Amino acid sequence: MKDKPSQGSGSAGSHRRKTAILIVAILGLLALFVIFVMVLNSRKPGTLEVGRIEAGVEGSRFVRTNQALIGQMLDNWLPNDLFWPTIFLDNMPNYQIGELEVVRYNVRVLRDNLSRMRTTDKLDPDAEAAFTSLSNDPYKWWFPSAESKWKLAHKKLESYHRSLVSGDANFYPRADNLVELLSQYASLMGGVNTRLMNAPGDIHTTLTLDESEKEKAPSAALVNIDIPWHEIDDNFYYAQGVAYALHESFKAIRVDFMDVLQDKNSLKLVDKILENLGRCDFEPLIVTNGDPDSIFANHSLNLSGVFNDARQKIDSLIVSLKQG
Repeated sequence: MKDKPSQGSGSAGSHRRKTAILIVAILGLLALFVIFVMVLNSRKPGTLEVGRIEAGVEGSRFVRTNQALIGQMLDNWLPNDLFWPTIFLDNMPNYQIGELEVVRYNVRVLRDNLSRMRTTDKLDPDAEAAFTSLSNDPYKWWFPSAESKWKLAHKKLESYHRSLVSGDANFYPRADNLVELLSQYASLMGGVNTRLMNAPGDIHTTLTLDESEKEKAPSAALVNIDIPWHEIDDNFYYAQGVAYALHESFKAIRVDFMDVLQDKNSLKLVDKILENLGRCDFEPLIVTNGDPDSIFANHSLNLSGVFNDARQKIDSLIVSLKQG
């Protein structure tokens, strides 16, 4: 005669099942939490909220645009995250680094050119302090943190804007200053586009022309562009961050340099640049790096097409401003 299962063994089995169910439920909730946080922090910024623009104050839109870009990054700066789960994000951190690059270029030209009548004039202290703050390591978590420096840069630009309104600071929307700003953009975009165009894994270096010798005898130089396969998406989103910040910057340029652009018959060219930069904003489900005969798209090259078209139009705009 077989022994009947004891009540204790049945209770133990029931306890193990409940424990297993509890563990599965906790893991399920944890997975949902991770997915929610990752999705929430992977959203691209929408149309920039520039804030109040002072009518009749030259440079107000340009300064407010850079403040808004900094404020947007301040809300959720990801590149220096050390904690789980956002530490595993890579697309949006690279997107934000792209935005930061453009803001740095903007504020550097503001400090060196736009806020001074001549390059021998004294630097505006607020513009200089804003640029210095933006030069901080974007990956630093503390001592000082990147966010603390972005906050200081925002504060200094606010101080500079107040001085503009009161007449204690200057902004010179001249053609030569715009040429300097656009030349900085073209330089930045050239580097970004080189990496986009040469993202395929079988390319490690590419030839480039030495700009300083171009007018004499073009010389070939090798540029290292070895992009590991796992960084293709990082490179893609960095370029999109640059395009987004440039798009918003050109909106400000269109306002603050309106007289110059109309005088040089270049307003339509700016509108075409804005159109091209706006087309850089697309979101593939997965960033693929297909060969020309592959069924998979090469999203880097797709982005490069419109990005480089914008860069070429910027070169044309520079020529127009110099000679128009």
